[in-house]
Amino acid sequence: MTSVSTNTALVLTGGGARAAYQVGVLKAVRELLPKSTPNPFPILAGTSAGAVNAAVLATHARNFAVGVEGLLEVWQNFHADQVYRTDPAGIAKTALSWLGSLAFGWLTHRSPHSLLDNSPLRRLLEHYVNLLRIDDAIAHQALRAISITCSGYNSGESVSFFQGRADLEPWRRSQRVGSHVKIEIDHLMASSAIPFIFPAVKLHREYFGDGSMRQLAPISPAIHLGAERILVIGAGRLAEGPERPEVTGYPSLAQIAGHTLSSIFLDSLWMDLERMNRINHTVSMIPEERRQNGTPLRPIDVLVISPSQRLDYLAVQHAHSLPWLVRALLRGIGAMNPDGGALTSYLLFEASYTRALIDLGYGDTMTRRDEVRNFLVKA
Repeated sequence: MTSVSTNTALVLTGGGARAAYQVGVLKAVRELLPKSTPNPFPILAGTSAGAVNAAVLATHARNFAVGVEGLLEVWQNFHADQVYRTDPAGIAKTALSWLGSLAFGWLTHRSPHSLLDNSPLRRLLEHYVNLLRIDDAIAHQALRAISITCSGYNSGESVSFFQGRADLEPWRRSQRVGSHVKIEIDHLMASSAIPFIFPAVKLHREYFGDGSMRQLAPISPAIHLGAERILVIGAGRLAEGPERPEVTGYPSLAQIAGHTLSSIFLDSLWMDLERMNRINHTVSMIPEERRQNGTPLRPIDVLVISPSQRLDYLAVQHAHSLPWLVRALLRGIGAMNPDGGALTSYLLFEASYTRALIDLGYGDTMTRRDEVRNFLVKA
Protein backbone atom coordinates (compact mmCIF):
# COMPACT_ATOMS: atom_id res chain seq x y z
CA MET A 1 0.00 0.00 0.00
CA THR A 2 1.27 3.50 -0.79
CA SER A 3 0.98 6.67 1.24
CA VAL A 4 2.15 10.25 1.18
CA SER A 5 4.35 11.76 3.89
CA THR A 6 2.50 13.98 6.34
CA ASN A 7 5.48 16.34 6.18
CA THR A 8 5.40 16.87 2.42
CA ALA A 9 5.07 20.50 1.34
CA LEU A 10 4.22 22.29 -1.87
CA VAL A 11 5.88 25.65 -2.50
CA LEU A 12 4.19 27.79 -5.15
CA THR A 13 6.15 30.85 -6.17
CA GLY A 14 4.97 34.15 -7.62
CA GLY A 15 4.74 35.29 -11.20
CA GLY A 16 1.33 36.73 -12.07
CA ALA A 17 -0.14 34.94 -15.08
CA ARG A 18 2.88 32.63 -15.11
CA ALA A 19 1.26 30.78 -12.20
CA ALA A 20 -0.83 28.89 -14.78
CA TYR A 21 2.27 26.72 -15.23
CA GLN A 22 1.77 25.48 -11.65
CA VAL A 23 -1.71 24.26 -12.54
CA GLY A 24 -0.29 22.14 -15.36
CA VAL A 25 2.17 20.55 -12.94
CA LEU A 26 -0.60 19.87 -10.44
CA LYS A 27 -2.76 18.33 -13.16
CA ALA A 28 0.05 15.87 -13.88
CA VAL A 29 0.58 15.14 -10.17
CA ARG A 30 -3.10 14.32 -9.83
CA GLU A 31 -2.82 11.77 -12.63
CA LEU A 32 0.43 10.25 -11.39
CA LEU A 33 -0.74 9.52 -7.86
CA PRO A 34 -3.06 6.59 -7.07
CA LYS A 35 -6.70 7.63 -6.78
CA SER A 36 -6.77 6.43 -3.18
CA THR A 37 -3.87 8.71 -2.21
CA PRO A 38 -4.83 11.34 0.40
CA ASN A 39 -3.89 15.00 0.04
CA PRO A 40 -0.25 14.84 -1.17
CA PHE A 41 0.63 18.27 0.27
CA PRO A 42 -0.41 18.72 3.92
CA ILE A 43 1.80 21.82 4.01
CA LEU A 44 1.16 24.57 1.46
CA ALA A 45 3.30 27.68 1.05
CA GLY A 46 2.27 30.22 -1.57
CA THR A 47 3.53 33.61 -2.67
CA SER A 48 1.93 36.13 -5.04
CA ALA A 49 -0.22 34.34 -7.63
CA GLY A 50 1.07 31.10 -6.12
CA ALA A 51 -0.67 32.13 -2.89
CA VAL A 52 -4.02 32.09 -4.69
CA ASN A 53 -3.36 28.59 -6.06
CA ALA A 54 -2.26 27.41 -2.62
CA ALA A 55 -5.43 28.81 -1.04
CA VAL A 56 -7.63 26.91 -3.50
CA LEU A 57 -5.80 23.67 -2.70
CA ALA A 58 -6.10 24.34 1.03
CA THR A 59 -9.86 24.80 0.81
CA HIS A 60 -10.07 21.44 -0.99
CA ALA A 61 -7.43 19.65 1.09
CA ARG A 62 -9.85 16.81 1.80
CA ASN A 63 -10.15 16.17 -1.95
CA PHE A 64 -7.01 17.10 -3.88
CA ALA A 65 -8.50 16.12 -7.25
CA VAL A 66 -11.41 18.52 -6.79
CA GLY A 67 -9.03 21.33 -5.89
CA VAL A 68 -6.97 20.79 -9.03
CA GLU A 69 -10.13 20.65 -11.12
CA GLY A 70 -11.22 23.99 -9.67
CA LEU A 71 -7.88 25.56 -10.60
CA LEU A 72 -8.14 24.17 -14.12
CA GLU A 73 -11.64 25.56 -14.53
CA VAL A 74 -10.45 29.09 -13.80
CA TRP A 75 -7.02 29.10 -15.43
CA GLN A 76 -8.12 27.42 -18.66
CA ASN A 77 -10.80 30.05 -19.19
CA PHE A 78 -9.08 33.17 -17.91
CA HIS A 79 -9.63 36.67 -19.23
CA ALA A 80 -7.70 39.72 -18.12
CA ASP A 81 -10.88 41.50 -17.02
CA GLN A 82 -11.25 38.87 -14.27
CA VAL A 83 -8.04 40.19 -12.70
CA TYR A 84 -7.88 43.91 -13.52
CA ARG A 85 -10.11 46.45 -15.20
CA THR A 86 -9.64 46.52 -18.97
CA ASP A 87 -12.58 48.77 -19.87
CA PRO A 88 -11.91 52.31 -21.18
CA ALA A 89 -13.19 53.95 -17.99
CA GLY A 90 -10.99 51.79 -15.77
CA ILE A 91 -7.86 52.29 -17.86
CA ALA A 92 -8.53 56.02 -18.22
CA LYS A 93 -8.98 56.46 -14.48
CA THR A 94 -5.60 54.99 -13.60
CA ALA A 95 -3.85 56.65 -16.56
CA LEU A 96 -5.18 60.09 -15.62
CA SER A 97 -4.16 59.47 -12.01
CA TRP A 98 -0.58 58.87 -13.08
CA LEU A 99 -0.52 61.83 -15.45
CA GLY A 100 -2.07 64.09 -12.84
CA SER A 101 0.46 63.01 -10.26
CA LEU A 102 3.38 63.68 -12.58
CA ALA A 103 2.04 67.10 -13.50
CA PHE A 104 0.51 68.34 -10.25
CA GLY A 105 1.74 65.96 -7.54
CA TRP A 106 3.78 68.78 -6.03
CA LEU A 107 0.54 70.67 -5.52
CA THR A 108 -1.92 67.95 -4.47
CA HIS A 109 0.57 65.83 -2.48
CA ARG A 110 -1.22 62.75 -3.79
CA SER A 111 0.35 59.83 -5.62
CA PRO A 112 -1.32 57.11 -7.71
CA HIS A 113 -1.71 53.73 -6.05
CA SER A 114 -1.13 51.49 -9.06
CA LEU A 115 -1.01 51.21 -12.82
CA LEU A 116 -4.02 48.88 -12.93
CA ASP A 117 -7.20 48.44 -10.88
CA ASN A 118 -7.38 44.82 -9.66
CA SER A 119 -10.78 45.02 -7.95
CA PRO A 120 -12.11 42.28 -10.32
CA LEU A 121 -9.61 39.86 -8.75
CA ARG A 122 -11.16 40.38 -5.32
CA ARG A 123 -14.60 39.54 -6.72
CA LEU A 124 -13.18 36.43 -8.40
CA LEU A 125 -11.57 35.24 -5.17
CA GLU A 126 -14.69 35.88 -3.11
CA HIS A 127 -16.66 33.78 -5.59
CA TYR A 128 -14.27 30.83 -5.96
CA VAL A 129 -12.30 30.58 -2.70
CA ASN A 130 -14.19 29.55 0.44
CA LEU A 131 -11.55 30.11 3.10
CA LEU A 132 -13.89 28.82 5.82
CA ARG A 133 -13.04 25.30 4.64
CA ILE A 134 -9.45 25.61 5.84
CA ASP A 135 -10.34 25.05 9.50
CA ASP A 136 -12.37 21.98 8.53
CA ALA A 137 -9.42 20.55 6.59
CA ILE A 138 -7.10 21.12 9.57
CA ALA A 139 -9.61 19.53 11.96
CA HIS A 140 -9.79 16.40 9.76
CA GLN A 141 -5.95 16.28 9.54
CA ALA A 142 -6.04 16.73 5.76
CA LEU A 143 -4.03 19.92 6.14
CA ARG A 144 -1.21 20.77 8.53
CA ALA A 145 -0.84 24.43 7.52
CA ILE A 146 -1.05 26.96 4.72
CA SER A 147 1.32 29.92 4.54
CA ILE A 148 0.75 33.11 2.53
CA THR A 149 3.77 35.43 2.30
CA CYS A 150 3.46 39.21 1.92
CA SER A 151 5.99 42.03 1.98
CA GLY A 152 5.58 44.96 4.36
CA TYR A 153 6.18 48.34 2.75
CA ASN A 154 6.74 50.07 6.07
CA SER A 155 8.76 47.51 8.03
CA GLY A 156 10.52 45.97 5.02
CA GLU A 157 9.86 42.54 6.52
CA SER A 158 8.75 39.42 4.68
CA VAL A 159 5.76 38.18 6.68
CA SER A 160 4.43 34.65 6.24
CA PHE A 161 0.86 34.60 7.51
CA PHE A 162 -0.03 30.99 8.26
CA GLN A 163 -3.12 29.11 9.38
CA GLY A 164 -2.60 25.65 10.73
CA ARG A 165 -2.54 23.28 13.68
CA ALA A 166 -2.67 24.89 17.09
CA ASP A 167 0.77 23.56 18.07
CA LEU A 168 2.58 25.41 15.27
CA GLU A 169 4.72 28.24 16.61
CA PRO A 170 5.31 31.66 15.02
CA TRP A 171 8.91 32.52 14.15
CA ARG A 172 11.15 35.51 13.72
CA ARG A 173 14.37 35.68 11.77
CA SER A 174 16.26 38.59 10.24
CA GLN A 175 13.70 40.39 8.06
CA ARG A 176 11.46 37.27 8.12
CA VAL A 177 8.43 36.71 10.33
CA GLY A 178 5.88 33.93 10.67
CA SER A 179 2.51 35.00 12.07
CA HIS A 180 -0.27 32.57 13.07
CA VAL A 181 -3.56 34.07 11.77
CA LYS A 182 -6.79 33.16 10.04
CA ILE A 183 -6.21 33.54 6.29
CA GLU A 184 -8.55 36.03 4.60
CA ILE A 185 -9.05 37.38 1.09
CA ASP A 186 -6.98 40.45 2.02
CA HIS A 187 -3.94 38.22 2.57
CA LEU A 188 -4.30 36.84 -0.96
CA MET A 189 -4.80 40.31 -2.44
CA ALA A 190 -1.75 41.63 -0.62
CA SER A 191 0.49 38.71 -1.55
CA SER A 192 -0.40 39.06 -5.25
CA ALA A 193 -0.12 42.87 -5.39
CA ILE A 194 2.67 43.17 -7.98
CA PRO A 195 4.60 46.39 -7.20
CA PHE A 196 3.54 49.42 -9.26
CA ILE A 197 1.03 47.26 -11.17
CA PHE A 198 -1.51 46.51 -8.39
CA PRO A 199 -2.27 48.50 -5.20
CA ALA A 200 -0.94 47.60 -1.76
CA VAL A 201 -3.32 46.20 0.86
CA LYS A 202 -3.48 47.18 4.51
CA LEU A 203 -3.27 44.22 6.89
CA HIS A 204 -3.49 44.99 10.59
CA ARG A 205 -1.23 48.04 11.00
CA GLU A 206 0.83 48.00 7.80
CA TYR A 207 0.49 48.12 4.02
CA PHE A 208 1.66 44.98 2.24
CA GLY A 209 2.54 44.15 -1.34
CA ASP A 210 3.65 41.18 -3.38
CA GLY A 211 5.20 38.51 -1.21
CA SER A 212 8.08 37.90 -3.60
CA MET A 213 9.62 41.25 -2.72
CA ARG A 214 12.43 40.86 -0.19
CA GLN A 215 11.60 37.18 0.24
CA LEU A 216 15.16 36.03 0.71
CA ALA A 217 14.21 32.45 1.62
CA PRO A 218 11.06 31.34 -0.28
CA ILE A 219 11.34 27.76 0.98
CA SER A 220 11.78 28.76 4.63
CA PRO A 221 8.05 29.02 5.59
CA ALA A 222 7.46 25.39 4.57
CA ILE A 223 10.42 24.26 6.70
CA HIS A 224 9.23 26.26 9.72
CA LEU A 225 5.87 24.52 9.37
CA GLY A 226 7.54 21.10 9.61
CA ALA A 227 8.27 20.12 6.01
CA GLU A 228 10.85 17.41 5.39
CA ARG A 229 10.05 16.88 1.72
CA ILE A 230 9.23 19.81 -0.58
CA LEU A 231 8.02 20.07 -4.14
CA VAL A 232 8.84 23.51 -5.53
CA ILE A 233 7.17 24.76 -8.72
CA GLY A 234 9.08 27.67 -10.23
CA ALA A 235 7.83 30.41 -12.51
CA GLY A 236 10.89 30.58 -14.75
CA ARG A 237 13.76 28.49 -16.03
CA LEU A 238 16.80 27.93 -13.84
CA ALA A 239 18.86 29.87 -16.38
CA GLU A 240 16.58 32.22 -18.30
CA GLY A 241 19.16 34.55 -19.71
CA PRO A 242 21.00 33.75 -22.95
CA GLU A 243 24.50 34.99 -23.60
CA ARG A 244 24.56 38.77 -23.64
CA PRO A 245 23.99 40.04 -27.19
CA GLU A 246 25.35 43.32 -28.49
CA VAL A 247 22.65 46.00 -28.39
CA THR A 248 22.40 49.43 -29.90
CA GLY A 249 19.20 50.90 -28.47
CA TYR A 250 18.32 52.00 -24.97
CA PRO A 251 16.16 49.44 -23.08
CA SER A 252 12.43 50.17 -23.14
CA LEU A 253 10.45 50.90 -19.99
CA ALA A 254 8.83 47.46 -20.33
CA GLN A 255 12.22 45.76 -20.60
CA ILE A 256 13.42 47.47 -17.44
CA ALA A 257 10.17 46.67 -15.62
CA GLY A 258 10.26 43.04 -16.78
CA HIS A 259 13.87 42.69 -15.65
CA THR A 260 12.93 44.11 -12.25
CA LEU A 261 9.97 41.77 -11.84
CA SER A 262 12.06 38.76 -12.87
CA SER A 263 14.63 39.63 -10.22
CA ILE A 264 11.80 39.79 -7.66
CA PHE A 265 10.04 36.59 -8.68
CA LEU A 266 12.88 34.33 -9.79
CA ASP A 267 16.31 35.13 -8.37
CA SER A 268 15.68 34.57 -4.65
CA LEU A 269 14.24 31.09 -5.25
CA TRP A 270 17.30 29.81 -7.08
CA MET A 271 19.63 31.31 -4.47
CA ASP A 272 17.59 29.70 -1.69
CA LEU A 273 17.79 26.33 -3.43
CA GLU A 274 21.57 26.62 -3.75
CA ARG A 275 21.81 27.47 -0.04
CA MET A 276 19.61 24.50 0.87
CA ASN A 277 21.73 22.11 -1.18
CA ARG A 278 24.83 23.30 0.69
CA ILE A 279 23.13 22.86 4.05
CA ASN A 280 21.87 19.39 3.12
CA HIS A 281 25.40 18.41 2.15
CA THR A 282 26.75 19.69 5.47
CA VAL A 283 24.02 17.93 7.49
CA SER A 284 24.67 14.65 5.66
CA MET A 285 28.23 14.64 7.01
CA ILE A 286 27.08 14.95 10.64
CA PRO A 287 26.43 11.62 12.42
CA GLU A 288 22.77 11.05 13.28
CA GLU A 289 23.37 10.95 17.04
CA ARG A 290 25.11 14.33 17.00
CA ARG A 291 22.22 15.96 15.09
CA GLN A 292 19.91 15.28 18.04
CA ASN A 293 22.04 17.25 20.48
CA GLY A 294 20.97 20.87 20.85
CA THR A 295 18.98 22.16 17.88
CA PRO A 296 17.79 19.20 15.79
CA LEU A 297 19.10 19.23 12.23
CA ARG A 298 17.47 17.34 9.40
CA PRO A 299 18.09 17.12 5.66
CA ILE A 300 15.30 18.46 3.46
CA ASP A 301 14.45 16.51 0.32
CA VAL A 302 13.59 18.97 -2.46
CA LEU A 303 12.32 18.46 -6.00
CA VAL A 304 12.06 21.45 -8.33
CA ILE A 305 9.92 21.60 -11.46
CA SER A 306 10.35 24.69 -13.60
CA PRO A 307 9.50 25.67 -17.19
CA SER A 308 11.57 24.11 -19.95
CA GLN A 309 10.88 27.12 -22.18
CA ARG A 310 11.27 30.86 -21.73
CA LEU A 311 7.90 32.20 -20.72
CA ASP A 312 8.56 35.73 -21.96
CA TYR A 313 9.01 34.38 -25.49
CA LEU A 314 5.82 32.36 -25.11
CA ALA A 315 3.96 35.45 -23.90
CA VAL A 316 4.88 37.46 -26.99
CA GLN A 317 3.26 34.77 -29.14
CA HIS A 318 -0.05 35.21 -27.28
CA ALA A 319 0.02 38.94 -26.48
CA HIS A 320 -2.51 39.64 -29.25
CA SER A 321 -5.22 38.01 -27.12
CA LEU A 322 -5.16 40.89 -24.62
CA PRO A 323 -7.94 43.50 -24.83
CA TRP A 324 -7.06 46.20 -27.34
CA LEU A 325 -6.80 48.96 -24.75
CA VAL A 326 -4.38 46.93 -22.63
CA ARG A 327 -2.35 46.14 -25.77
CA ALA A 328 -2.19 49.85 -26.55
CA LEU A 329 -1.03 50.63 -23.02
CA LEU A 330 1.65 47.93 -23.14
CA ARG A 331 2.73 48.84 -26.66
CA GLY A 332 3.37 52.38 -25.51
CA ILE A 333 6.01 51.19 -23.06
CA GLY A 334 7.49 48.53 -25.37
CA ALA A 335 5.91 45.46 -23.75
CA MET A 336 4.58 44.07 -27.03
CA ASN A 337 8.10 43.65 -28.41
CA PRO A 338 10.23 40.52 -27.78
CA ASP A 339 12.55 42.45 -25.46
CA GLY A 340 9.58 43.52 -23.34
CA GLY A 341 7.93 40.12 -23.22
CA ALA A 342 8.85 39.51 -19.57
CA LEU A 343 6.46 42.22 -18.37
CA THR A 344 3.71 40.89 -20.63
CA SER A 345 4.21 37.36 -19.31
CA TYR A 346 3.14 38.50 -15.82
CA LEU A 347 -0.01 40.34 -16.99
CA LEU A 348 -1.25 38.06 -19.77
CA PHE A 349 -4.27 36.57 -18.00
CA GLU A 350 -5.80 35.27 -21.23
CA ALA A 351 -6.88 31.72 -22.00
CA SER A 352 -4.62 31.19 -25.02
CA TYR A 353 -1.53 31.92 -22.91
CA THR A 354 -2.64 30.26 -19.67
CA ARG A 355 -3.62 27.09 -21.54
CA ALA A 356 -0.22 27.03 -23.20
CA LEU A 357 1.39 27.32 -19.77
CA ILE A 358 -0.79 24.54 -18.37
CA ASP A 359 0.20 22.29 -21.26
CA LEU A 360 3.85 23.14 -20.70
CA GLY A 361 3.66 22.39 -16.96
CA TYR A 362 1.84 19.14 -17.62
CA GLY A 363 4.36 18.06 -20.25
CA ASP A 364 7.40 19.01 -18.16
CA THR A 365 6.07 16.96 -15.25
CA MET A 366 5.10 13.93 -17.31
CA THR A 367 8.61 13.90 -18.80
CA ARG A 368 9.82 13.31 -15.23
CA ARG A 369 6.88 11.13 -14.18
CA ASP A 370 8.93 8.41 -12.48
CA GLU A 371 11.00 10.93 -10.53
CA VAL A 372 7.89 12.82 -9.40
CA ARG A 373 6.00 9.67 -8.41
CA ASN A 374 8.94 8.29 -6.45
CA PHE A 375 9.41 11.62 -4.70
CA LEU A 376 5.81 11.88 -3.52
CA VAL A 377 4.88 8.28 -2.80
CA LYS A 378 6.67 6.12 -0.27
CA ALA A 379 6.30 2.39 0.44
